[in-house]
Amino acid sequence: MEERMFTLTPMNQDIELKAGQTYTGSITVVNPSDATEDFSYKVSVNPFSVIGSEYNVDLATEYNRSMMTKWITIAEPTGTLKPNESRQVEFTINVPEGAPAGGQYAALTVTADNSGEDGGGLSVQSVLEMASVIYAKVAGETIHQGKILQNNVPSFATTTPVILSAEIENTGNVHDYANYTITVTDVFTGQVILPTAENDGHYSEVIMPETTYHSEREVSNLPAIGVVKVSQTIRFNGEVSVQENNIVICPVWFMVLVLLTLAALITTIVLIIKKHRRHKKELSAI
Repeated sequence: MEERMFTLTPMNQDIELKAGQTYTGSITVVNPSDATEDFSYKVSVNPFSVIGSEYNVDLATEYNRSMMTKWITIAEPTGTLKPNESRQVEFTINVPEGAPAGGQYAALTVTADNSGEDGGGLSVQSVLEMASVIYAKVAGETIHQGKILQNNVPSFATTTPVILSAEIENTGNVHDYANYTITVTDVFTGQVILPTAENDGHYSEVIMPETTYHSEREVSNLPAIGVVKVSQTIRFNGEVSVQENNIVICPVWFMVLVLLTLAALITTIVLIIKKHRRHKKELSAI
């Protein structure tokens, strides 16, 4: 069966809710212009959470911060789109009285609905899906609390791109955003590698409540051999962390070449010294 691609916007929504409120929003499903046939879909509501410091997505486990899945209804959860056609799918969030303050998280999952097709007598079910994540803040006693645990910029690298890492802890009851600024300059030429016209070096990450997030970011377009000055600034929950290093980029093959050159140089010097001493002994024997 031909794989059917589609697009979904927005990929995430950050909204504010109040107990007793009714909120209406939407997502847009698009069957691209280069599609060759109609696209049937269905929309479902799933809990959204993350597992571990690497933030592996979990769309199955219900917990105290996915109660919102019970509050969401979808007006038209199924539909069919012709090529180059799009459709807004509206959803309603009925926040109950007494809803707990803090973060609530859900995902509107759009799945290719091909269960009605028949492939040689077999039922064909596509697993192609995308999710739009809803990050909600329920008003009340929201706690913004956490800190930057690590901000790591290496001082030596044998390969490119170079990896910058960080670790951030959110001990509050609502999600917050960590903002990163990365600058890179070639020490020898003074060329600014980052920011560029296409990339301003600014990044933002959602830090979920009661979690620790470990992030890694690649820095590309670096010289194969050289020294670059790299700075990573992280802002989170009112805290600012700046880490700056000169990173020496030296590939393994270059280190081997340098070692072989040094070994050859040392061997040559030793042979010259031995030859000189032997010649000196011969002169003293005359």
